[in-house]
Amino acid sequence: MKSKIPEIPARYYARMVDVLQKMDVDIFSLLQLAKIDGKTLHDTDTLLSISQVEALIAEMLRLSQKSDLAIEVGRALKLTSHSSVGFALLTSPSMSYALHLLARYFRLITPLFSMQYALSHERVDLLFRPILPMSHTCLAFHLEAMAVAIHWDLSELLQQRLPRYDLYLSLPRPAHVARYNELVEARCHFLWESTPCLRMSFAAEFMQRPLPFADPAALQMAERQCHELVKKVIIGNKVADWVLMMLRESDEGMPSLAELAHTLNLSTRTLDRYLKKQEVSFRALQQQVIQEKSLKMLAAHQLTITQIAYELGYANSANFTRAFKQVMGISPSEYRRHLSKA
Repeated sequence: MKSKIPEIPARYYARMVDVLQKMDVDIFSLLQLAKIDGKTLHDTDTLLSISQVEALIAEMLRLSQKSDLAIEVGRALKLTSHSSVGFALLTSPSMSYALHLLARYFRLITPLFSMQYALSHERVDLLFRPILPMSHTCLAFHLEAMAVAIHWDLSELLQQRLPRYDLYLSLPRPAHVARYNELVEARCHFLWESTPCLRMSFAAEFMQRPLPFADPAALQMAERQCHELVKKVIIGNKVADWVLMMLRESDEGMPSLAELAHTLNLSTRTLDRYLKKQEVSFRALQQQVIQEKSLKMLAAHQLTITQIAYELGYANSANFTRAFKQVMGISPSEYRRHLSKA
């Protein structure tokens, strides 16, 4: 039996609609275009499908005409927006405990992304990656909104005493880059990694910071609620679509099966088994994306055949030419000449 894809809590998107309402956007038309029932949008238990979320974000951006809308939305979200998880964070004894809890229950905030953190002698890195397939527009919007929301969540936990840190986004520098100056403690870096992700890097001492609203009894109750809510598997039956998205969004080479499995906190063998259940292999998906990218780059006429080979992760142009010819029946240079004549 196929497992069900998790749906996304509507509460965050209800806050987005509230932000737009203050901008005099026609909310009735917005929700109608996104096929969302405005009467239930603000209900606690309302869930949205990924297609509804994608349609909503596309229409929000179109109707508002604001490139920095994700910044506005991220700023509007509060710890209390996260329901039981937010309450558990507020009552945690230390930042170390809070971050461990957040990583464990991040799927309750959004099933679209995973959260991991790595602690070394000098640094602690918080890493957020997409784990469900979505459009490029939807992905970019969420990465920006999450960066801003998490910044202000951490600031709220520490009563506005957030230390200086490095914020890394895989997105290109946006037209509204000046808005990031509002994140005073953040040193912002764009196009940090070729695969889509968000990273926040703090000095290791950040983990030991005590939190002002620690409450063991309230924390125990909040964690019990969180545990009861975690009942669905993240990846469901769309894992092949997610792998395709991660391969397509990568700008330099492509992530390996092992790297993608690590993103989902799975073994390589388990991820491979999920793909086989959908009657597809990682190699087939990889070849599909390589072919898509090679055709696009050849048509653009901006890179040489050798440069395209390196961009796609081939050791040399000969290997790329051989692989391309096996699929297309002609070499990359012949394909490019045919395009020029067309």
